[in-house]
Amino acid sequence: MSILILNRGPLARRPYAEWLRDTPLPLVLLASAASLKKTGEPLPEPGGSYVHTESVAGYEEGTELYERALELHQKYRFRYVVASQERDLELAGRLRDTLGLPGQSEDSARAFRDKLVMKRHAVRGGIPVAPHRSVDEPGQLRDFATEQGLPVVVKPRDSAGSVGVRVLRTQDDVEGFIADPLAWKLSSGQRGVIAEGFVEGTMYHVDGIVLDGHVAAAWPSVYHFRPAEFAVDSGPCVDVALDHDDPMNKRVMDFTEDVIHALPTPRHTTFHAEVFHTPDDRLVLCEIASRNGGGLISVVLRTMFGVHLPEAWVRADCELPVPLPRGGERLRPGRLAGEVVFLKRRGLVRAIPDRAPFGWVTGYETSLRPGMWSPGPKASGDFMAAIVAHGDSRAQVEERLRRASDWFLDALDLDAAADGPERSLR
Repeated sequence: MSILILNRGPLARRPYAEWLRDTPLPLVLLASAASLKKTGEPLPEPGGSYVHTESVAGYEEGTELYERALELHQKYRFRYVVASQERDLELAGRLRDTLGLPGQSEDSARAFRDKLVMKRHAVRGGIPVAPHRSVDEPGQLRDFATEQGLPVVVKPRDSAGSVGVRVLRTQDDVEGFIADPLAWKLSSGQRGVIAEGFVEGTMYHVDGIVLDGHVAAAWPSVYHFRPAEFAVDSGPCVDVALDHDDPMNKRVMDFTEDVIHALPTPRHTTFHAEVFHTPDDRLVLCEIASRNGGGLISVVLRTMFGVHLPEAWVRADCELPVPLPRGGERLRPGRLAGEVVFLKRRGLVRAIPDRAPFGWVTGYETSLRPGMWSPGPKASGDFMAAIVAHGDSRAQVEERLRRASDWFLDALDLDAAADGPERSLR
């Protein structure tokens, strides 16, 4: 018996051999060849915890990955399938279904991945959602905009990181979107376009982990920006945890738990939910995903709870002990935290700080180095730098994030007028 691990994205962020150090089962790794090339990481050599490692050239397409996993199962007899990246969850579920293994099913993964299916589950569970419809051709979008009124939002049914999300505020925006085949394709994803009514108000996000069907640790935070507008908002993106006694804390948490119960939530999973609070005091579901939050949200949660939830999720899926309460108990944070994210800007990086000089910073990451040229962000989580700060209150965390933001922007030297890339990031 063994554990199959599917991985796209940086392996350095997911040290599976360390996370699963006490399992008696050997590990089999199938990694995206494209991701390894992009990050410059070597494929781990077999040995130690890994009995087999392999890069898959057709990983992103899915068919080659699925067939290769079935072939390897004949030799290594998988007991668990581990997948942490959103675009891998359905295929991992399909493998579990085919092989009769425990963990999230393909239908469950689809409910959290496909926004149309997600909203259907939510509506059946009595969860308020924005007016919406699947859009297959231009006439349907025009009809929806007329019936619903502007603005409307178009997005892929299976998007992540706000990729392909467009806010159409005028009829000219609607017609321009329809006339642009590239925009339509980007907003179609793999399953087509979903159109939604635009929801005014403040957006909260709730991140946490479900163990044995119960929320074991979670906390709400508030965005000081709109993730869907990453392409037009170049300012610092701040989100910060709510105070314990904030009236919205319990409201947003209770709402999110209702969402979790309305969807076919797996026994163990991390989650990232986004919730609108409207000017007329309603809570409306934006969306929820059965995976870790983006940016440095996992670092924020580790700062607050003292537990690395991505690791806990992987261990729980492999039936290993985790340092979290079970059976309905819930861990409370020891302190509050938040993050400020600086999305990539177009230009040549001449200087960027490599460390943050503050004792209250618990996380600092950069994705650019001097001499690199950036074309700008391609997703809401496509950052050049991100900083996590902790504090005793929301106000203290926000003040520290402002200080960190001022420090970073003063130290950054980005030549927006530079012609052409010295090193392309795409």
